[in-house]
Amino acid sequence: MRRVIVRYKVRPDQAEHNAELVRAVYAELSETRPEGFRYATFRLEDGVSFVHVASTEGESPLPASAAFQAFTAGIAERCEEPPVTDVVELVGSYAV
Repeated sequence: MRRVIVRYKVRPDQAEHNAELVRAVYAELSETRPEGFRYATFRLEDGVSFVHVASTEGESPLPASAAFQAFTAGIAERCEEPPVTDVVELVGSYAV
């Protein structure tokens, strides 16, 4: 299973727009229900930092998602700090 964490910081005037674009990705995922894919997005307490956590058993469905393409299309303009992607290894978890 491949696990990825992406973190970035948007400009304050773009925070709600970014959240709306993220919600559209989840709406599409709810319709398509890709098998073997888990995805969560968190907005940090500062209101402008976002963390996306994905795990997949195979290829990620996100590149083929129209909503995800719309989200990534303007990410550079929305960001104060660009996305940083890390592939991570699960060491342990509890009730997640």
